[in-house]
Amino acid sequence: MSSPAETLARLLRGVEEIHSRAELEKKLSLGRPLRVKFGVDPTSPDIHLGHTVPLLTLRAFQDEGHIAVLIIGDFTAGIGDPTGRDTTRPELSPADIAANAKTYQDQAFKILDPQKTEVVFNGDWFGKMSAVDLIQLQRRGNATQMLQRRDFQERREAGKPIAMHELTYPLLQGWDSVVLKADIELGGSEQLFNLLVGRHLQEQMGQPPQVVLTLPLLEGLDGTNKMSKSLGNTIAVNDPPSEMFGKAMRISDELMARWYPTLFAERLDTALHPMEAKKQLAARIVTRFHGEAAAKEAREGFEQVFSKKEFPKVAMTIVNETSLALIKLLVAIEAAPSGSQARTLIQQGGVAIDGQKIIDPNHVVDCEGFYLKVGKRGFYYVTCLPDTPQKNPPSSLFN
Repeated sequence: MSSPAETLARLLRGVEEIHSRAELEKKLSLGRPLRVKFGVDPTSPDIHLGHTVPLLTLRAFQDEGHIAVLIIGDFTAGIGDPTGRDTTRPELSPADIAANAKTYQDQAFKILDPQKTEVVFNGDWFGKMSAVDLIQLQRRGNATQMLQRRDFQERREAGKPIAMHELTYPLLQGWDSVVLKADIELGGSEQLFNLLVGRHLQEQMGQPPQVVLTLPLLEGLDGTNKMSKSLGNTIAVNDPPSEMFGKAMRISDELMARWYPTLFAERLDTALHPMEAKKQLAARIVTRFHGEAAAKEAREGFEQVFSKKEFPKVAMTIVNETSLALIKLLVAIEAAPSGSQARTLIQQGGVAIDGQKIIDPNHVVDCEGFYLKVGKRGFYYVTCLPDTPQKNPPSSLFN
């Protein structure tokens, strides 16, 4: 059985800030399951690796017998968290929010134990608020303090507008903690202001203030900005194994050294060749979400294409037809998530067949067997008819 010190060390692995350690130790000694809160706004359909950093800490609390309270911010997603933003977030439709919320739950359970998780939607309480209720909540905030936030100061200095509803967002996030009687709240390091608002509101309402734990931000594939769907620098937990592996292999050596401690609480093994270290990192990421067999196959596929300049030996049989619309094909092999995105990909010059770039979105492919390149790292051998002999790929595909 672990000692209290060992348990605390496991729970705080990777944590950047605690408010406060003494309060956390006191709560852990209460002898009851603690309610550990983490919230996500469904502003996109995918959870990415950046989201998983606090989710892994949330799972650590579950493993110690505590309750994970996962808030799906279906109401707050319609407002948009202004944290770290230099512009107001675009408005989402209720239908988009509802669709995204469903995928968030499914993906979060790749990490969390569903039996120890409460999934709640903050629209359940905010949607019932009257205008008077909202004004009463706003009375508990301080606009002067809100405007002193760095992101708001930068926007003011740049002459960029700050919408009134953005000043309300931290109060709404904090009120979630009051409604749920949270013992602990987790968030990224940029969320500290919002998390402390939750403590403030709980104290005002006569509740014990929640302990706040912040986790480091995971930088995206570009190595500059935090991982964000809107910036296109993410690895989504639902990405196919080969795509997930290939994306991880694109990061710089410097970023790799920062990803190891953030994702796995380990330092980069400097005795390894950087390429091998990166392959091991990519394989561990794939293993976490798809299993060891998928990670092994993804690594072998990557090495086959990029190290040996070969294509997979097994042809992909799509459908028993003699021809197929290129857009339909890209969706069928999951090279594009939708027909509209497949069309855009083609029009932007991101698709080549047997080394020839295709920019006509109405192009129809001949299904006798061909090599398809999608983007920089999507390689496929495609045949729509079974038992089609595979031919040698043109060297221009690797350029």
